[in-house]
Amino acid sequence: MSIQSIVLPRMMQIGSGACEKLPEFVRAMGGSKPLLVTDKMMVQLGYAEQVLSVLREAGIVADVYDDTVPEPTASSIMGGVAMVQNGSYDVVIALGGGSPIDSAKAIAVMGKFGGTIRDYCFPRLVSEKGLPLIAIPTTAGTGSECTKVTVITDEANSEKLLCVGTAFMPTAAIIDYTLSLSVPPRTTADTGIDALTHAIEAYVSRKAGLYSDSQALAAMRLIGPNLRTVYHDGGNRAAREAMMLGSTLAGIAFNNASVALVHGMSRPIGAFFHVPHGLSNAMLLPAVTAYSIPAAAERYADCARAIGVAAAGDDTDTANRKLLDELVALNRELKVPTLAEFGVQKADFDAVVEIMAEQALASGSPGNNPRIPAKEEIVAIYRELW
Repeated sequence: MSIQSIVLPRMMQIGSGACEKLPEFVRAMGGSKPLLVTDKMMVQLGYAEQVLSVLREAGIVADVYDDTVPEPTASSIMGGVAMVQNGSYDVVIALGGGSPIDSAKAIAVMGKFGGTIRDYCFPRLVSEKGLPLIAIPTTAGTGSECTKVTVITDEANSEKLLCVGTAFMPTAAIIDYTLSLSVPPRTTADTGIDALTHAIEAYVSRKAGLYSDSQALAAMRLIGPNLRTVYHDGGNRAAREAMMLGSTLAGIAFNNASVALVHGMSRPIGAFFHVPHGLSNAMLLPAVTAYSIPAAAERYADCARAIGVAAAGDDTDTANRKLLDELVALNRELKVPTLAEFGVQKADFDAVVEIMAEQALASGSPGNNPRIPAKEEIVAIYRELW
């Protein structure tokens, strides 16, 4: 196994009511004028006001940027960048799912150093210190609250840009599962499968190590038995808590072991056809797992046991067969559509599938996969999605 360089938020608060600690975090960073980066849904649901009132009670007044969008774009973050550049903010607070958190990461860095998002994309590793960032996730989830990664779409080229470096690691994370209780079933499913994918890919990654393995397996043990439960019963607090912690642990795992082929192939689907990230991961996970198992059979069998679909005594082949059956059954039960059912036209897909395969390879993620594909193999897996 390779040497792992572990990067984590400097402070984390985990549990019901953890948001009450937000003023302490702001002050610990020397902050007094935060900018809250969120989206319109967080405002409508009252979560933004909940955060603002906690701050107000502690004598801290925050401004709000709520123009972030699902699957953030180069243009959607620029209003927030302008606010930072023209204001005297000393802390950025991110509230929401992965999209507001990813947006806030870019805003905290670009607001300080300028430029365009393409200036910060991989293979550049960004280590400059932007404004301190406190991430508060409301979905379980992307794990973005504890990763040194942000993904922003360059609309001009229909390309999702992967930006990596310690600059994008939140300074602090507040993991309060009560903020996820009102997440609707579709988002619950998509973000939950995203978290499961993070854990599986971190465990089978060529960059895996003992540290990330322990986080990934713990994440799978939390997510596997609870994903269906929260999809059907969003008010189940115990299941929501397990999913939120599982998502965070999965984020820590892939942050330190990297994601692999599913994510490499998922980003172009989102960029070209505006499929939500977790949903495109779900579409890909069964086919990519079937392709990859021959190169890491024991590891995938471990995943099946951790998720809870294979028994400890099952041999490797049996465990992997159960894993593939489970991934297909999970997509069926969580109503994951095919690309056609999502509304993608076959002619449009055929026109860009070669470019999508090139973008997937260029991201670097397929190189972490236990079985490294050629471009033609990626195209073949894409075609399986029909």
